[in-house]
Amino acid sequence: MAIYSLFVINKAGGLIYHQDVYTPKSDIEKTFGFPLDLVLKNSGEKVVVTFGQRDGIKVGHVILEINGRPTNGIRMEDGREILTELANAENYPINIKFGRPKLTSNEKLVLASMFHSLFAISCQLSPEHRSSGIELLEADTFKLHCYQTVTGIKFIIIADPKLGGVDALLRKFYEIYSDFALKNPFYSLEMPIRCELFEQNLQLAIESIEKAGMYSGNM
Repeated sequence: MAIYSLFVINKAGGLIYHQDVYTPKSDIEKTFGFPLDLVLKNSGEKVVVTFGQRDGIKVGHVILEINGRPTNGIRMEDGREILTELANAENYPINIKFGRPKLTSNEKLVLASMFHSLFAISCQLSPEHRSSGIELLEADTFKLHCYQTVTGIKFIIIADPKLGGVDALLRKFYEIYSDFALKNPFYSLEMPIRCELFEQNLQLAIESIEKAGMYSGNM
């Protein structure tokens, strides 16, 4: 059981803090013969699987390494285009590592803005006045917990669905922000958080919940 990611979104919908705490390993490495029995295409500076799921390789996975060498977007380490090399029978057999695409900084900014909009929509859809908005989104592989302060700052934790005590950790997340970011004379409100004491105390809280399987509040 683990905490996967942390986000802080300001009242305008801007991402001011993000941390990837734990990323489950989903990489699949396999040696292929020619012709490659997967359909690949370039998409958003990545080579993506679009058809032909097999052996744990799924649609949406991207190429991470070829013959043990990391790729650079749609190109190999030496600058050659990946799809061109994979179309050449002389390059086989070939070892390819696939995995989930890692979000870029720009993609995280866009997702934060989208969540901010969805949160506002959820408040408008509520049949009751003064709705709290989205507090929990649940999927089979994760839960997204959200706490919005009275000033409109959103604290988000994405965690294993079996992990307990996350709501208490959300409040502690806010307390750490109040004590070590807001009280930092060098921190500007609504701007990205870059405070060492904030990072250190947040890490202690994360370690507490992961060791116990549930946040106790004792650090």
